[in-house]
Amino acid sequence: MDYLWGIDLGGTKIEGVVLDSRDLSKVICRKRVATEASKGYDHILSVIKDLIVSISNETGLKPEKIGYGTPGTIDSLTQQLKNSNTVCLIGKPLKDDLKKITDAEVVLANDANCFALAETHMGIVKDKMPNAEVVFGIIMGTGVGGGIVVNGKVINGRHGIAGEWGHNFLDESGGVCYCGRSGCVETIISGPALEKYYFLLSGKNLSLKDIVRKAEDNQDDNAIKTMNRLTQFFGKAMAPIINIIDPDVVVLGGGVGNVETLYSSGVLEIKKYLFNNAFDTLFLKPKLGDSAGVFGAAALVL
Repeated sequence: MDYLWGIDLGGTKIEGVVLDSRDLSKVICRKRVATEASKGYDHILSVIKDLIVSISNETGLKPEKIGYGTPGTIDSLTQQLKNSNTVCLIGKPLKDDLKKITDAEVVLANDANCFALAETHMGIVKDKMPNAEVVFGIIMGTGVGGGIVVNGKVINGRHGIAGEWGHNFLDESGGVCYCGRSGCVETIISGPALEKYYFLLSGKNLSLKDIVRKAEDNQDDNAIKTMNRLTQFFGKAMAPIINIIDPDVVVLGGGVGNVETLYSSGVLEIKKYLFNNAFDTLFLKPKLGDSAGVFGAAALVL
């Protein structure tokens, strides 16, 4: 296959790309359009179809197989999409319907898996440790998600939830999660969770960026406490991942992943809870920015 096609299905935009399979950094075509999710599921399908037709017309290429990055995952038993923040997709046979509208083979993975795959094949992992066997990619932002790549391939798991780190139990203090459970990782170390914790301490609404700045400048005891909470619980949450899959590299994406103290104090916290005395897992910032989703989608067809 000379060309790799990828579609990144986001809540506000849908992006398509065609890459040269012999040189994954070579972009043949790249286009973005609005998702217009408020118009419903059938409309989203029509937007995707129109985008693929537009790319085909521009490049003179026709896809045989397309990789899709999606919010949520396909349930292996029902073949319906679940756990999506684009709610009109939930319960829909998205994979089957995409195949029908494009007449091309479909490979589908969630956004965290695509992030991990892109950074492995085209991003920071390729630059820093190209022979890495196991990569764990994390998106820590509005929510918390994870993806596992082993020997260059995404691990989806029996139920399509492999790498779903954000909804493991961490601590009751996180309170109720949108998933219906209590104390999930996401309720404690996501951006909104940290902002909420700071508000409970101070009575003030500040963005995470401002909280981080105040903590770094030693201007605010409550900001320092918030960052200490982040690093302590990051260590507790990450240690089981290290113990179970023992990744060569962890890539920290999302807004919270930019917090510098995670790479120092956060990593030291992990050591407290590990089975092994030695610990030299590489923790890296991502390289690809908002290209990771669509590039990772294309890499699904490798």
